[in-house]
Amino acid sequence: MIRLAALFLVGFIPACQADETVAGYGGADKTWALTELDNAPFTASATMTFPETGRIAGRAPCNTYSGEMSVPYPWFEVGPLVSTRMACPELEQEGIFFGALGEMTLSEVLGDTLILRNDAGREMVFKAAE
Repeated sequence: MIRLAALFLVGFIPACQADETVAGYGGADKTWALTELDNAPFTASATMTFPETGRIAGRAPCNTYSGEMSVPYPWFEVGPLVSTRMACPELEQEGIFFGALGEMTLSEVLGDTLILRNDAGREMVFKAAE
């Protein structure tokens, strides 16, 4: 009888929720720096992190940003992003960065490389910052 009760209680222990996003598949605990956009070097500075489950954050060429990201790996989709609103000489590059980031639909983590892609052939390559 005691064994049955123990087995019965085990069924009610909630399972730990694992992070099923890109962060849970090697993207967490790193700062990712954008190095290439559409097979060309990205000359401005832009970073991305996954600070907690379901969140994305980073620094675009001029402003910091954050938002939601909750689709399971290998899918990639950011929710509405919020950012600061400072101007800088690289504001055009920032628009290009945010535009591309919003179009990405797939992610792949290969060690210290994070690649974001979409079906139209666009690609963003990030390297883990040292």
